Amino acid sequence: MFRGHRRRIRILFTVSDVVLLALAFFLAYLVRAKLNLEHDFFLRSPVVLLLAGWAMVVWVGLGYWWEIYDRIDRAHPRTILRDAFQQCLLGLASLVVFEYLLRLELSRLFVGLFAGLAWVLLCLFRLNAGRLLGVVRRGFASPHYVMVVGSNEGAVRLGRELENADEYGIRLKGFFEDSGPREIELDRTYPVFPLSELPGVLRADVIDEVIFAVDSKRLPELEETMLMCDEEGVRTRVAVDFFPHVNSHVYLDRLGPMPLLTFSATPHDEVRLLVKRVTDIFLAGAFLVLLLPVFILIAILIKLTSPGPAIFRQVRCGLNGRQFTFYKFRSMCQDAEALRASLEHLNERDLVFKIKDDPRLTVVGRWLRKFSIDEWPNFWNVLKGDMSLVGPRPALPSEVNQYKRWQRRRLRMRPGITCLWAVSGRDEVDFETWMRMDMQYIDNWSLALDWKIMLRTIPHVLIGKGAH
Repeated sequence: MFRGHRRRIRILFTVSDVVLLALAFFLAYLVRAKLNLEHDFFLRSPVVLLLAGWAMVVWVGLGYWWEIYDRIDRAHPRTILRDAFQQCLLGLASLVVFEYLLRLELSRLFVGLFAGLAWVLLCLFRLNAGRLLGVVRRGFASPHYVMVVGSNEGAVRLGRELENADEYGIRLKGFFEDSGPREIELDRTYPVFPLSELPGVLRADVIDEVIFAVDSKRLPELEETMLMCDEEGVRTRVAVDFFPHVNSHVYLDRLGPMPLLTFSATPHDEVRLLVKRVTDIFLAGAFLVLLLPVFILIAILIKLTSPGPAIFRQVRCGLNGRQFTFYKFRSMCQDAEALRASLEHLNERDLVFKIKDDPRLTVVGRWLRKFSIDEWPNFWNVLKGDMSLVGPRPALPSEVNQYKRWQRRRLRMRPGITCLWAVSGRDEVDFETWMRMDMQYIDNWSLALDWKIMLRTIPHVLIGKGAH
């Protein structure tokens, strides 16, 4: 379906969650207040608003984080029950923590009733969401009629997608092509009109929009047809699947008055990227300030146990190939780089140099590596803007020079301290899988994904899992 239709459905499910949570809160409060138990239960209006508001923020936030609202209307009942249970369980935990921090001394029965009723009401609504959406669309929304210009393979594929969106009120009326009239058989049979009849069809029938799905070479000759649709006030779209940008997001940008059709193979939402950068600065700055005494202690320990500087500096490749100085606590002997050539035969990786029991590691360095403490100075790189908290690990220029073309796309995201590779086995993951995990991160990036990776990183670091 079109992105606008999906956005409206997401908003509908958000509103329904808020209403159902308010109902569950009221019913739980009413039941607990009516029960003749040892302790009376009463909440003042400000506390009621605070608790209900907190619950709604958490429940809805979890719904967006886990992308529940994007799949409710087409999910399997088991998935719906599981999603609602996880949402209510974590929401209940957050409510308990919230109560503890504010010292509200809520009735445990009330809190349990609220979470239980919320789960029941959410499940009842979501299990019937498909039918409810159908009723809403039939009763309040007019069908959205679409016609396609073109009859090639891409146009037929587009027609199938439009058919699949039929339940959302989108109706495919037919096709236009120079070779018409004839018919195209999909799940239903659609007429193919001569393109010259398009003005007459627009006047005689209700057409909300026209989608041009033709070869790129034909677009200039269709300029008059597009202009005619524009003058009629009919929305037009151009399918751009004839461009070989398989990884790209396509969007329209402007440079002054000039429109630019833009293909981006990496995240481009400037607002969300700004939030990511602000988060990086805040967390990295807080980490450096809070752990400054520990940094000094580690540096002294390194200096006392082996000759050489406490901080190891190395040139790495950052965003779009920019080179920067990378900082780590030194975990190897002073002449580690000079010894590398003699150890090449022990390398366990392609491109990246990795040895499971590297003889160059110092006694202290082995422990620093195991628990990723050697990477703590990376927070200074984050503060400077060379790196991010989450992103592909920064590579050496010599490694980048040997990348395959598809692997170079990992340079289009600011490198990070942790990433999917770090929470999926770290040094136990082979190089090819590592690279594909970075592509997976870039293609599916969101602020929620960053937080998931950071939260998953903590236990991996604490137990030293997968680090060599």
